[in-house]
Amino acid sequence: MEFQHKPVLFDEAIASLEIRPDGVYIDGTAGGGGHSKAIADRLTTGTLLSIDQDPDAVAVVKERLKGMACSTVVRANFSDMDRVARERGLVPVDGVLLDIGVSSYQLDTPERGFSYHSDAPLDMRMSKQGPSAKDLVNTLSWQELAEIISRYGEDRNAKSIAKGIVRAREDGPIETTGQLAEIIKASVPAAVRREQGHPARKTFQALRIEVNGELDALSDGLDAAFSILKPGGRLAVITFHSLEDRMVKQRMASWCQGCTCPLDFPVCVCGKKPKAKLLYKKGLAPTEAELEQNPRSRSARLRVCIKL
Repeated sequence: MEFQHKPVLFDEAIASLEIRPDGVYIDGTAGGGGHSKAIADRLTTGTLLSIDQDPDAVAVVKERLKGMACSTVVRANFSDMDRVARERGLVPVDGVLLDIGVSSYQLDTPERGFSYHSDAPLDMRMSKQGPSAKDLVNTLSWQELAEIISRYGEDRNAKSIAKGIVRAREDGPIETTGQLAEIIKASVPAAVRREQGHPARKTFQALRIEVNGELDALSDGLDAAFSILKPGGRLAVITFHSLEDRMVKQRMASWCQGCTCPLDFPVCVCGKKPKAKLLYKKGLAPTEAELEQNPRSRSARLRVCIKL
């Protein structure tokens, strides 16, 4: 298994945590362990809890951090990190890092079924458990598929793609990523096929989000992370598409909001105080140098808040 990929906005994310050698930190989406290793290298008497739902990732991180006394690696979804941390006596924590979405390893390993670039079994399950993308495209109605593609893929051709999938499966089940990509391509207008980028990209994104319950996990994970931060603790989140970033931006803004009284009130009567402050007002995007090295990073955004 090859996980040796430098994460997007790597230096910025690690720096934003202001890691203390004796602190307690959680890498909620350990992936290949790049962030975890960087955090562990900065600890002396501190502790690092690395979490991932992908069994392949867990195996790699355990090997990469083997022999480091500060390290604990657990297979779980980051949305459950508060329970995992409490069970190990690691609460409160000094910092949490979340790198949201699919990893390069998952995308670049055809048999995981995430990518339309290779013909492989249609899967997309990060945890390797539960219903797969194959199950969805072969069982859901066109209306249900259209809703998923529209909501999570933000594709204006969702209806025609969904109907194309349902028509195609009448001839037999849709088994592979290649089959699905060709069905999608045939279901969109010719003008769309001529546009830059594969017309299947948004549908594959949408199915992946639905299969893994990614937005629900992110919502729960943000609250879980913030709940176990100590005052002064930092939450750093890297996102890769607008739906994720919007949720992170809005959740952090809600924590940073103080008084909600009408503007014409002479004094505050609600008593609401900000629970956090932003480290970067608008978040950080990759530099031009990073974009040249890794075109996939173009949509990435790092947002960080500090608990008050």
